Amino acid sequence: MGGVSVTLERQKKAYFSTLYLRDGKTPIARCADKGKFESLEAIDRLEVAVIVNPGGTNEKFDRAHPKTARIEVWSDNLSIFDRLEQGGANLMITDATETLYQQKLRPGVLCAIQPEAPFDFSEKAYLMPRDEALKAFVDHWLHVSQANGAFAAIRAKCLEQPSPSWPTSGLIRGRS
Repeated sequence: MGGVSVTLERQKKAYFSTLYLRDGKTPIARCADKGKFESLEAIDRLEVAVIVNPGGTNEKFDRAHPKTARIEVWSDNLSIFDRLEQGGANLMITDATETLYQQKLRPGVLCAIQPEAPFDFSEKAYLMPRDEALKAFVDHWLHVSQANGAFAAIRAKCLEQPSPSWPTSGLIRGRS
């Protein structure tokens, strides 16, 4: 069960659980190209193609930051990383946690680029229907599983590393 980025638009329609993760946007690329895309300046070039899934926080970030790079909208979330792996784009900018997970699924093929220092700041929570009892239950479960270490153990197992402690700054890394 994964969470989603907390946004005001989403909050108008549903409840969010207690926040459980600081995250942010960072690139993922084929490992052979990992060193080419460590900053927004390096990405923001005409010859660079950035693949993005439509309508969410990834596309919103891509439309706001790379001004020169080509944005390729790929509507199939299930195959977007296959497309990246096959060279259909140079990179994807997505949540750091997703880059770590995809790197785990495709070792030596796709590499997360500086997931410990994302370009921006966001927070994750579980999105739920407007049900007070369900929200109270999920918040309590989350509190207990964080306190007893179960949540950290699951994260470490899924991503093969402990939770990073990223800065909470809202500044965009790689822009002067």
